[in-house]
Amino acid sequence: MPVPTLHAFFDPDTFTVTHVVSDPATRRAAIIDSVLDFDAKSGRTSHTSADKVIDFVKQAGLTVDWLLETHAHADHLSAAPYLKEKLGGKISIGRHICEVQGVFKKIFNAEDMNTEGADFDHLFEDGESFKIGHIDVRVMHTPGHTPACLTYVIGQDAFVGDTLFMPDYGTARCDFPGGDAATLFRSIQKVLALAPDTRLHMCHDYPPDGRAPMWVSTVAEQREKNIHVHDGVTESEFVTLRNARDKTLSMPTLILPAVQVNVRAGQLPPPEDNGVRYLKIPLNAL
Repeated sequence: MPVPTLHAFFDPDTFTVTHVVSDPATRRAAIIDSVLDFDAKSGRTSHTSADKVIDFVKQAGLTVDWLLETHAHADHLSAAPYLKEKLGGKISIGRHICEVQGVFKKIFNAEDMNTEGADFDHLFEDGESFKIGHIDVRVMHTPGHTPACLTYVIGQDAFVGDTLFMPDYGTARCDFPGGDAATLFRSIQKVLALAPDTRLHMCHDYPPDGRAPMWVSTVAEQREKNIHVHDGVTESEFVTLRNARDKTLSMPTLILPAVQVNVRAGQLPPPEDNGVRYLKIPLNAL
């Protein structure tokens, strides 16, 4: 199988990693988990992070076929529509995004919000395969953090979204709507059943103890060292640990703006009759 070329961009404001995966033979590419810069204090959006990705893609002579989301993120806004405008590509996510849209349409009382995934160009099924150039990609449905989480398996590499973090940080929280710790544990076991030398690429890193950001681990390293799910941890032990930890966590700073944008495939809510777009802050709803 052809070996993909990988390039990562770390956004320190949201601790997010955007991955560019390309086929060196055809120079076709996918961008995974992009970032739209958002200033919560002013309500301004900007494209500094996305423009870095665009510059790289153009300098490398790549053609973007896919704009992949691992899930509807709660900690950053997606830049997928902006990247599609500048570079092309299909904005894609897991089919279970429809469940997530249904939940948040009610929370935000968003009459415009489609709950059939129509804002996305493609909805992946569990086990579906597609190509980046000549490179095969397999889709794994790995819910638990959210109902729609996916892992993209590309040869010896897997892009796990928020399902796993670096071993010293552990695993994703499960207290968002539709999250479930037992489901996450089973999804993680699917990931950890991949070959031991499979490289796992994270969507985020929250470095503890002042270490530099890192976002690549292996199945073997996770099974040996992950503080939440190393070998020997049972499902019941994990559920107890995960639920107790989630009760101590505050909501992500950008969860309310991020979710109502990301379930729309990164599109901002439609403008109102004065031409201005608004993000809602539902009070006492989460």
